[in-house]
Amino acid sequence: MKRYETGAAEGSPRVDIGGVDIAYQRWGAGPVVLCLHAIGHGARDFEQLAGLVGGQFEIIALDWPGQGRSGQDTESASAERYSVLLEGFVEALKLGRFVLYGNSIGGAAAILYADRHPENVRGLVLSNPGGLAPVDGFARFAIGRMVAFFQAGVDQKRWFSPAFKLYYGRVLPRRAAKVQRRRIIDARFDIAQPLVDAWRSFATQEADIRAVAARLKMPVLYAWATKDQIVPLKKSRAAVDTTPDHELVTFRAGHMPALETPKLFAKALRCFLSKLSD
Repeated sequence: MKRYETGAAEGSPRVDIGGVDIAYQRWGAGPVVLCLHAIGHGARDFEQLAGLVGGQFEIIALDWPGQGRSGQDTESASAERYSVLLEGFVEALKLGRFVLYGNSIGGAAAILYADRHPENVRGLVLSNPGGLAPVDGFARFAIGRMVAFFQAGVDQKRWFSPAFKLYYGRVLPRRAAKVQRRRIIDARFDIAQPLVDAWRSFATQEADIRAVAARLKMPVLYAWATKDQIVPLKKSRAAVDTTPDHELVTFRAGHMPALETPKLFAKALRCFLSKLSD
């Protein structure tokens, strides 16, 4: 499957989490930074980051179910579901205390996990996380349009391929993301169903986790891509501001600073991690 190319390398370790075969990859050595990718992406989102900081930290990145090299799930994709799988993953790897980094739906799952297991999370890094904007009528309408768009991929409509290519040119517009962007575009039909399921979940009231962000107990770095048209900072800024111990750094990127502006993101990450206590 073409989705394999977005995720952990062939031969990477795997772990069974409640019957779901999860593939993951490890780079470098040192304190652990556990990375969670956006829907439809994979562990290779963090390959460049690992090359920049792997001499100081161990980067661990998993593939969500039905993405990268992980197996299928019997439950639909959602931040809540992913947070449960994350609990099992952390237990299986016996990670102890670590830094948790999540992008998009991975960021929402990271917030949920950190709220439930603050003793495990030294620090939380969030890039354009879901769940911090109001789920109002306009949001539900926009989400419905996105569900219909990705359903066309499930149905393998002929127009979906050029439309998806155009869409991802806006999601990850920076040159540094070119290779992974191409892999995601090539995997468009493989990843269409998780995209449909995840976007459906975004319209539920359970997807609104603003109150959860407001009670986080660990230091939080918001690393926001300011060119994001799907998860704009202005819609989530109120929730960001209510997060108790946080700082906000912005990047001229479309959705994922670690992939699109890797050197600048690595610098901000090192600075944040240097301030954390053991």
